[in-house]
Amino acid sequence: MTTATPATPRATAPGRLAELARAAAAPLACGVVLVVLLATWVAGGGGGAVSRVRISITSATVPMVSYTTHSAAGRNAAVYLTMRNLTGSGDTLISASSPSAGRVVLARSGPGEPASIPGGITVPAHGSVSLSPFGPDLVLIRPHALMSGEQIVLRLRFQRAGLITVTASVTPPGTP
Repeated sequence: MTTATPATPRATAPGRLAELARAAAAPLACGVVLVVLLATWVAGGGGGAVSRVRISITSATVPMVSYTTHSAAGRNAAVYLTMRNLTGSGDTLISASSPSAGRVVLARSGPGEPASIPGGITVPAHGSVSLSPFGPDLVLIRPHALMSGEQIVLRLRFQRAGLITVTASVTPPGTP
């Protein structure tokens, strides 16, 4: 003798679509709310500015001019760094400043007072320029007492790239 099992009712196509719509409603509503929140955050400045990096600054250092702050007082300090232009058109470093110094000048290395570079320092397209003791550099005029390991802020203004803020490490005398 065989026993018959009761047949389960088959869902109709319109009933199945309604069931799928109910199941998808909550995730869809969450996605819409998330998009609205993200758009509001970005519009309010939370997402930051999206822009192409034009100039990359690396290896920014300021060697101390003396081992003691007393003997370094009032002496100018050079800033060495590498500027790399990541674009297809040249750019020019036109000025620099730092809260750690009275002023910052773009200069040619040499004995005596720094000789200012008129017109700035050009960084060629897809090229790089290193500011070093053997070429152009930045000179901190009358910096505060610099201590090894300290980080100082530099604001570099480029003709095309605009203002770029970097930190430079203060290193012991004679080190890069």
